[in-house]
Amino acid sequence: MNLPKNLFKARLAAGEQQIGIWNTLGGNTVPEMLAGAGYDWVLVDCEHAAVETIEVLPALQAIGQYPEVSAVVRPAANDPVLFKRLLDMGAQTLLVPYVQSVEEAQTAVSAMRYGPHGIRGMAGMIRATRYGRVEEYFARASEELCLILQVETISAMEQLEEIAQVDGVDGIFIGPADLSASMGFPGQTSHPEVMAVIDDALARLARIGVPSGILSLDDAQARHFMERGTRFTAVGVDLVLLAKAADQLRTAF
Repeated sequence: MNLPKNLFKARLAAGEQQIGIWNTLGGNTVPEMLAGAGYDWVLVDCEHAAVETIEVLPALQAIGQYPEVSAVVRPAANDPVLFKRLLDMGAQTLLVPYVQSVEEAQTAVSAMRYGPHGIRGMAGMIRATRYGRVEEYFARASEELCLILQVETISAMEQLEEIAQVDGVDGIFIGPADLSASMGFPGQTSHPEVMAVIDDALARLARIGVPSGILSLDDAQARHFMERGTRFTAVGVDLVLLAKAADQLRTAF
């Protein structure tokens, strides 16, 4: 059996725009429904959602029914143990939160790679190897793994280029919420000063050829970021959409 292709990574390399949506509700039903809607990628969130690591497996299986849709997983932290479990489950793209330095970026890269180039633990009978059926998995796994680092504070922005250019990093995701808080404007992601820092970061990443991404729930703002170079842009969150629809329906009656 061939090593499964990582379509998200391939599209990043090709410079295509990929539209994504956040999955914060556990289980397999919601990620299956979101994938069926035709988004390019669905992010399964274990950081700010009540989704435990073990719940990622059925979500991956649900999203995997749609070959043109990519699953991205955000672990709870930059933790090699969490990476190991998620990668063994078959996650091919990880979005790692709150990376603050080159050293933390290198830690994430090391956790994605088998020895001698990293510290990922080896196991054969796992979903990632399709239960032992993928030929030369251990030698070739890194070819189809994708690492996205989330840069989300003003201090990390000062090291943006250095973090982004660590060997093994495939893209940078800007976190507007924590960035706004670190700048003294908590929750004000549309504040002119916050927007200016984000626009500058997107321009800097474009200059060094590193793909950038972001989450925005405002249509105009999302398009603004896309025009400035984001290549993987999330435009919705499942729980937000549910709450909004519930409120609108109640108001109608």
